Amino acid sequence: MSTQTTEPAAQRRLASPLLPIFLVVVVDVLGFTIILPLLPFYSERLGASPAVVGALVSTYAVCQLISGPILGQISDRLGRKPILIISQAGTLVAFLLLAFARSMPMLFLARAIDGATAGNLTIAQAYISDVTRPENRAKSFAIIGIAFGFGFLVGPAISGFLAQFGYQAPIFAAAALSFTTILCTTIFLPNREQTQKISAAIGGGEAVPGERRLSLLSWGEYRRFFREQGLARLLTEWLFFAFSFATFISGFALFAERRYTWHGHPVGVKEVGYLFALSGFIGIIMQGGMVGRLVKRFGERRMVQIGFLTSAIGYAAIGFTNTIWQLIWMSSFTSIGAAALRPALTSLITQKAGRREQGLIIGLTQSLMSLAQITSPLISGILIEHRFLTTWAVWAGILSALALFFQPRSSRTAPDAV
Repeated sequence: MSTQTTEPAAQRRLASPLLPIFLVVVVDVLGFTIILPLLPFYSERLGASPAVVGALVSTYAVCQLISGPILGQISDRLGRKPILIISQAGTLVAFLLLAFARSMPMLFLARAIDGATAGNLTIAQAYISDVTRPENRAKSFAIIGIAFGFGFLVGPAISGFLAQFGYQAPIFAAAALSFTTILCTTIFLPNREQTQKISAAIGGGEAVPGERRLSLLSWGEYRRFFREQGLARLLTEWLFFAFSFATFISGFALFAERRYTWHGHPVGVKEVGYLFALSGFIGIIMQGGMVGRLVKRFGERRMVQIGFLTSAIGYAAIGFTNTIWQLIWMSSFTSIGAAALRPALTSLITQKAGRREQGLIIGLTQSLMSLAQITSPLISGILIEHRFLTTWAVWAGILSALALFFQPRSSRTAPDAV
């Protein structure tokens, strides 16, 4: 009897602190995805070449790679809430600088500030670990995936719609959303003392090995993961996935602007925004249940193979399309592959790493993704600036195809967590 009466209260304690962090992540992702399709066109209006646009995107990733672990370590000492507010305030300042930028140095400054304070996701993940039991963390982390799926559906669509009123309109919308996250965090997110009480009540709060955050200079800590052959192959696959995905995302707008027309004018923010929104919609449909059923039927390893093969064909084929409708079909095909690939590959990596190494292995995959986001935009910008449009798309496809050569030889994987 006592178990039945206390369980609903325990569930309420568990669910309640996750609601504000979900709202914070949703609004934060919306702000990011509003800027995503706009930035290349906004930069070109100020005189940026495609290569400079690539450098602008890389600037954000460089600053994020350096500052992310630092902000995480500070939040361990001072609490999640104040650092989260500082991070969100930095994003707000960056958006306002972006809106009023009249030169390229101001654009670079805005993106550097945004990257240097882009610790929201890292701190949100740490907060979820604070207020959930270890056995429930995987399910709780799913709220970040839901937030990203929703953000990539709605954010680009908002950008595409508002861009018709001027390029500043989407940026001001992103700034307003950023200000909203500050209010949500200030009002709804528990402070450090309340978080500690929640953590103590659920028996959480114990830092397990592997959940400590590493600095940029701690790559030696990651080296041991590459000594285990099966895990090293999976991480190499992840690196190729990161490079191909970052190549496609960073160069897509510049490619579409130069290749396609819509109603007699070159493709712009509106069209690119709606195309990104379509990809986000496909991702939600896939991850809303289809991926789980496909994994049960074919297994994670086969889904990774299918995902890389689909991405390789789709990316390369886009380089040979000539109409916007051909682009829609091929980008949709590519989105299906990417939606199936990422969760399956992530699952295989975390299974191989072991339960007590989850924090470190997730940090490693994020670092590898950051490295891809630094280098891929530079390569994309140079290729597109020299009108190697088909080469850019084929290069993204080649990167996905190369991953197929690093499939782990052993068919054994750790059992799925129950």
